[in-house]
Parts: sequence; C-alpha cells; structure tokens
Amino acid sequence: MKEKITEKSIRLFDQKGFSETSIQDIVDSIGVTKGTFYYYFSSKEELLMDIHLRYIDDMLDNQHEILGDDSKSSKEKLFAIVQMLLSNIKTQGASAKVFFREMRNLSDESLSEIIPKRDQFRLNIEKLIEEGKQNGEFRANLNSPIIAFGILGVTNWSYQWFNPDGSISDREVAEIFTEMILKGIEI
Repeated sequence: MKEKITEKSIRLFDQKGFSETSIQDIVDSIGVTKGTFYYYFSSKEELLMDIHLRYIDDMLDNQHEILGDDSKSSKEKLFAIVQMLLSNIKTQGASAKVFFREMRNLSDESLSEIIPKRDQFRLNIEKLIEEGKQNGEFRANLNSPIIAFGILGVTNWSYQWFNPDGSISDREVAEIFTEMILKGIEI
C-alpha cells in the first residue's frame, strides 16, 4: 500500500503540483482513508521526502555502477551517465519532475539530507572529468565544476521537453548531447 500511495502521489504531484495536491486527493485517487495514508506517512512532506530520497538514491546507485566499470573510458562513462539520465525520463519522468520542481517544498531538515546527495552526483561527474583530463581524453585546462554543471543543465532540463516515445530515442539524444559536450572538451 505504501508503494501504491507513493506512485499515485508522484503522478498527482506531477500533474497538479505538491502544494495543490491534498492528502484527500491522494487517498481519494486510490480509494483509501486518510488513516491509511497516516499509517505510512506522518505528513505530505514526509511523502515528498520519501519520493526525493528514492529518486536521488536510485540515480546515485546507477551512477556508481557506471563509474565503477573499469573497462570503460572516461568518454564512455560520460556517455553512459548522459544516457542513464535521459532513459530515466521514460522510467521515472514524473519522479524527476517532482524532484526538480518540488524541492522547494521540503523543510530545511529534509534538504540537509537531499542536497548532499544531489551534490555528490555532480561531484562524481566532476571527478570523471578530472580523470579524463589526467588520462588525456579531455583537455587539461577545463574547469571541471563548470563542465559538470553544464552537463547536468543539459540533461536535467530534458525532462521538460524530451518524449521518450517520440521520433528520437534516448540513446540518440544521449549521442547528440555527448558529442556536443565532447567536441568542446576532447583533445
């Protein structure tokens, strides 16, 4: 039931926004009482925090798996991360929207747990850029933090416009983005 509440809430928050979605809206949409909701979550904000943690933890797990593959070059790892972020739009698009759009509705206490994880995702990309610089795949004079922010800006905004069921696949978009990024940073 907790999963059902969470999944329906993600869809409602995506459609209506966190502030405009009431607990009553959530329970009515799945045919349960508020008591059922409060059995699993103490508040709507706790539910939002749960959604945020699930999303960023999943992203970090996927990123760690990519970065841990020693058979891949820095360029290949960069492509894999970009593709992972884009393919995630199909599997977790609504969660991505909620993550980026509704973070402002989290308490300072909740943000103190989410922001370090979000920052770690970015720092892992910075580290990948640094490794690529050191092994000669990327130009040595790059500003790795700015490059990492640029990569995340390009990919994270894609949930606003990319249609995974459209005429171009997530792999094709990842190839275009990666080529665009690499042509600016490879030797």
